Amino acid sequence: MRLHDLKPSPGARKRKKRIGNGESSGHGKTCCKGNKGQKARAGKGIRPGFEGGQMPLFRRLPKKGFSNAAFKTVFEVVNVGALEVFEDGTTVDEAALREMGLVNRSCDAVKILGRGELNRKLTVKVDQVSGSAREKIEKAGGSVAA
Repeated sequence: MRLHDLKPSPGARKRKKRIGNGESSGHGKTCCKGNKGQKARAGKGIRPGFEGGQMPLFRRLPKKGFSNAAFKTVFEVVNVGALEVFEDGTTVDEAALREMGLVNRSCDAVKILGRGELNRKLTVKVDQVSGSAREKIEKAGGSVAA
Protein backbone atom coordinates (compact mmCIF):
# COMPACT_ATOMS: atom_id res chain seq x y z
CA MET A 1 0.00 0.00 0.00
CA ARG A 2 1.23 3.48 -0.92
CA LEU A 3 0.08 6.98 0.03
CA HIS A 4 -1.68 7.41 -3.32
CA ASP A 5 -3.71 4.25 -2.66
CA LEU A 6 -5.26 5.64 0.55
CA LYS A 7 -8.87 6.77 0.35
CA PRO A 8 -11.71 7.15 2.87
CA SER A 9 -13.99 4.17 3.46
CA PRO A 10 -17.28 4.15 1.52
CA GLY A 11 -19.89 6.41 3.13
CA ALA A 12 -17.34 8.29 5.25
CA ARG A 13 -17.44 11.44 3.11
CA LYS A 14 -20.76 13.10 2.34
CA ARG A 15 -21.20 15.91 -0.15
CA LYS A 16 -22.31 19.15 1.53
CA LYS A 17 -25.81 20.40 0.76
CA ARG A 18 -25.46 23.03 -1.96
CA ILE A 19 -28.37 25.31 -1.14
CA GLY A 20 -29.78 27.67 -3.76
CA ASN A 21 -28.48 25.95 -6.87
CA GLY A 22 -31.61 25.85 -8.99
CA GLU A 23 -34.85 23.91 -9.07
CA SER A 24 -33.32 20.63 -10.22
CA SER A 25 -30.97 20.49 -7.23
CA GLY A 26 -33.86 19.78 -4.88
CA HIS A 27 -32.81 22.82 -2.83
CA GLY A 28 -33.91 25.64 -5.11
CA LYS A 29 -36.46 28.45 -4.76
CA THR A 30 -36.75 28.85 -0.97
CA CYS A 31 -33.44 27.02 -0.38
CA CYS A 32 -34.80 24.70 2.35
CA LYS A 33 -35.81 27.69 4.49
CA GLY A 34 -39.60 27.53 4.06
CA ASN A 35 -41.73 30.57 3.28
CA LYS A 36 -41.18 34.00 4.86
CA GLY A 37 -40.35 34.76 8.48
CA GLN A 38 -37.19 35.83 10.30
CA LYS A 39 -35.38 32.54 9.71
CA ALA A 40 -35.98 32.69 5.95
CA ARG A 41 -34.27 36.06 5.54
CA ALA A 42 -30.62 36.67 4.71
CA GLY A 43 -28.30 37.50 7.57
CA LYS A 44 -27.57 36.15 10.99
CA GLY A 45 -31.02 35.08 12.22
CA ILE A 46 -31.68 34.77 15.94
CA ARG A 47 -29.11 34.22 18.67
CA PRO A 48 -28.94 30.98 20.66
CA GLY A 49 -31.32 31.01 23.62
CA PHE A 50 -33.67 33.62 22.10
CA GLU A 51 -37.32 32.72 22.79
CA GLY A 52 -39.16 35.28 20.70
CA GLY A 53 -39.14 37.97 23.38
CA GLN A 54 -40.28 35.67 26.20
CA MET A 55 -37.97 35.73 29.22
CA PRO A 56 -35.29 33.17 28.27
CA LEU A 57 -34.76 30.04 30.34
CA PHE A 58 -31.26 31.05 31.47
CA ARG A 59 -32.71 34.26 32.93
CA ARG A 60 -35.75 32.56 34.50
CA LEU A 61 -33.64 30.14 36.52
CA PRO A 62 -32.25 31.28 39.88
CA LYS A 63 -28.58 32.15 40.09
CA LYS A 64 -26.64 29.67 42.18
CA GLY A 65 -23.11 29.35 43.49
CA PHE A 66 -20.30 31.70 44.34
CA SER A 67 -16.83 32.29 42.98
CA ASN A 68 -13.87 33.46 45.03
CA ALA A 69 -11.95 34.34 41.84
CA ALA A 70 -12.28 38.07 42.54
CA PHE A 71 -10.51 37.65 45.87
CA LYS A 72 -7.60 35.41 44.88
CA THR A 73 -4.01 36.50 45.47
CA VAL A 74 -2.15 37.13 42.22
CA PHE A 75 1.54 36.19 42.53
CA GLU A 76 4.35 37.42 40.30
CA VAL A 77 6.99 34.68 40.16
CA VAL A 78 10.76 35.24 39.93
CA ASN A 79 13.28 32.41 39.85
CA VAL A 80 16.51 32.44 41.88
CA GLY A 81 18.62 32.27 38.69
CA ALA A 82 17.20 35.64 37.58
CA LEU A 83 18.61 37.32 40.71
CA GLU A 84 22.15 37.04 39.25
CA VAL A 85 21.64 40.50 37.70
CA PHE A 86 22.00 42.14 41.14
CA GLU A 87 25.37 43.09 42.65
CA ASP A 88 26.73 41.45 45.80
CA GLY A 89 25.23 42.80 49.03
CA THR A 90 22.13 44.27 47.36
CA THR A 91 18.77 44.23 49.09
CA VAL A 92 16.24 42.67 46.71
CA ASP A 93 12.64 43.77 47.23
CA GLU A 94 9.66 44.34 44.92
CA ALA A 95 10.83 47.84 43.97
CA ALA A 96 14.30 46.57 43.02
CA LEU A 97 12.78 43.72 40.98
CA ARG A 98 10.53 46.17 39.13
CA GLU A 99 13.48 48.48 38.45
CA MET A 100 15.43 45.58 36.87
CA GLY A 101 12.38 44.54 34.81
CA LEU A 102 11.98 41.14 36.50
CA VAL A 103 8.49 42.09 37.72
CA ASN A 104 6.39 44.29 35.47
CA ARG A 105 2.74 43.23 35.80
CA SER A 106 0.45 44.36 38.62
CA CYS A 107 0.28 41.77 41.39
CA ASP A 108 -0.64 41.27 45.03
CA ALA A 109 2.58 39.51 46.02
CA VAL A 110 6.01 38.49 44.73
CA LYS A 111 7.30 34.95 45.19
CA ILE A 112 10.85 33.67 44.63
CA LEU A 113 11.12 30.11 43.28
CA GLY A 114 14.17 27.84 43.26
CA ARG A 115 14.94 27.34 39.56
CA GLY A 116 18.53 28.22 38.57
CA GLU A 117 21.71 28.89 40.53
CA LEU A 118 22.75 31.88 42.64
CA ASN A 119 26.36 32.89 43.35
CA ARG A 120 25.78 36.33 44.90
CA LYS A 121 25.24 37.35 48.51
CA LEU A 122 21.82 39.04 48.54
CA THR A 123 19.30 40.12 51.16
CA VAL A 124 15.87 39.12 49.83
CA LYS A 125 12.77 40.89 51.20
CA VAL A 126 9.68 39.70 49.31
CA ASP A 127 6.25 38.30 50.23
CA GLN A 128 7.04 34.59 49.80
CA VAL A 129 10.08 32.38 49.13
CA SER A 130 9.97 28.67 48.30
CA GLY A 131 12.00 26.23 50.40
CA SER A 132 14.51 25.44 47.65
CA ALA A 133 14.96 29.15 46.86
CA ARG A 134 15.59 29.94 50.53
CA GLU A 135 18.15 27.14 50.66
CA LYS A 136 20.03 28.43 47.57
CA ILE A 137 20.04 32.05 48.78
CA GLU A 138 21.40 31.08 52.20
CA LYS A 139 23.94 28.70 50.65
CA ALA A 140 25.29 31.65 48.60
CA GLY A 141 25.74 33.62 51.84
CA GLY A 142 22.62 35.74 51.59
CA SER A 143 19.60 36.05 53.85
CA VAL A 144 15.84 35.89 53.44
CA ALA A 145 13.36 38.11 55.25
CA ALA A 146 9.98 36.97 53.92
